[in-house]
Amino acid sequence: MIETTQTDYDAIVIGSGISGGYAAMELCKKGYKTLVLERGRMVEHGDYPTAHLDTWDLPHRDKVTQEEIEEHYPKQNRLPWWVTQANKHWINKDDEYPYQEDQRFDWIRGHHVGGRSIMWGRHCYRWSDIDFEANKKEGIAIDWPIRYADIEPWYDYVEPFVGISGQEEGLKQVPDGKFLKPFPLNCAEQHLREAVGEKYPDRVVTPGRVANLSEYDPEVHKGKRGQCQSRNRCWRGCPFGAYFSSQSATLPVAQDTGNLTLRPNSIVQEIVYDPETQKATGVRIKDAETGEQLEISARIIFCNASTVGTTAILLNSRSETFPDGLGNSSGELGHNMMDHHYGMGAAGILPGMKDTYYFGHKPVGFYIPRFTNLDDATRRENYVRGFSYQGDARRIANAPDGVVGKDLKEVIFQPGAYSVKMTCFGEMLPYHDNRMYLDFSKTDQHGMPLITFDASLRDNEMKLREDGLRSAVEMLEAAGCTNITYYNSATAPGACIHEMGTARMGRDPATSVLNKWNQMHDVPNVFVTDGSCMTSSGTQNPSITYMALTARAVDYAHKQIEAGEL
Repeated sequence: MIETTQTDYDAIVIGSGISGGYAAMELCKKGYKTLVLERGRMVEHGDYPTAHLDTWDLPHRDKVTQEEIEEHYPKQNRLPWWVTQANKHWINKDDEYPYQEDQRFDWIRGHHVGGRSIMWGRHCYRWSDIDFEANKKEGIAIDWPIRYADIEPWYDYVEPFVGISGQEEGLKQVPDGKFLKPFPLNCAEQHLREAVGEKYPDRVVTPGRVANLSEYDPEVHKGKRGQCQSRNRCWRGCPFGAYFSSQSATLPVAQDTGNLTLRPNSIVQEIVYDPETQKATGVRIKDAETGEQLEISARIIFCNASTVGTTAILLNSRSETFPDGLGNSSGELGHNMMDHHYGMGAAGILPGMKDTYYFGHKPVGFYIPRFTNLDDATRRENYVRGFSYQGDARRIANAPDGVVGKDLKEVIFQPGAYSVKMTCFGEMLPYHDNRMYLDFSKTDQHGMPLITFDASLRDNEMKLREDGLRSAVEMLEAAGCTNITYYNSATAPGACIHEMGTARMGRDPATSVLNKWNQMHDVPNVFVTDGSCMTSSGTQNPSITYMALTARAVDYAHKQIEAGEL
């Protein structure tokens, strides 16, 4: 039996991660009584059990046993460094949350309040018109319905609150933002910057732009924030609130308004649609602990359950009007799945600089923005779009092979060389037949149809990877590195944890799910501002763009309500 709650809300936000937390905060600040539905368990700020543990404090020196991997994490740990004793409590077990694959898809996620905002990579780079115009110029997929001018003021709005450390470079492909002081390059990284810049002026090695507070301003960084301690344990959860997360930033601010209701353990089964009003009336949920089913109503709904989570809910929201999923008159819902792809990079040893070191364990190294296919001068003939790099340089232990005992004691305290590593992240094009869909013949433990993936990298991605690898080696050679090694093991979609595109924005309701305001063409009181809204993938980490789009969409919805349109 489904019970209808007696309490109506002005707004419902599905999901409590990066974009869901931001939607909740913006709605609450505007005076809307807002219900946030999170399918996972409650996590308060500070509930980070391994945040203060050293490697030797953890079982098996932070390694997860092969038996546990095979039983619980066979898909989550396809990248063998991902699941550790320090972070496994943030990662879903495959045997408890199964999914299906027509083609391999590495869907890495956790169900808890805060979502992946607890263990995200924190890199924040603006998009530019090079990204927003690419589809139209190249005749790929559909055109974005917005340009940089539409989102620039919203980057300006969200960045100071998020707190992004970075260095201005004046690059057209990654516009400068509202930065805190950068975490400076160490001497080896600075040498790389200078050497690469001298030989390849179009390749810029800059401090990574990350949502870690290099400096703290309590008047700006509201919530439960504090300055970064340079511990580099970010993916365990930060008790200092030094990096941006829903727990440390958006949800506390939303809570302080008195307008927030947070309901964990609430699995959204579907969004309920009224054909008479042609609007959504609310959501139907299942309590994960009691099994109780409820229907909760609201004036507007924001979908922020992650690209896959949101799309699964919409596909499961079937009615006579929308037999293939809510707002899916275009047939595009679930299609155009994208992710960044990596599993490619290079490393080398940088001689010298034995009289230098660096302070602490800063949370970021360097970033090299895209430098291919920006204009005619950087055009590549055999592929479109481009790639970027993230990497660092750090000292390695001076422990020569075969040296033991007294001899080892004599050399181990001598400075080792600097190791320079860089990982390449490539753009993935929006192919219509890269998709996810629901298998209604099979269900999970909560009665939800199983999510199934059918997506792969194509020829353009493979050619792009070859150039990315070659360019990485060139830059290490320019810096004078020795013992250069490289690798190119293509990751499956999903592995980069930047899923995008399955409910894309567009100008035409016949070819897209959302309009330029992240509003459903077919159901005007439903907004989607997580990664599923993206029309292409760029090379930049996308979370800051989700936050800017979310703040923009809430502002638009608010103005529509004030005008009597919603």
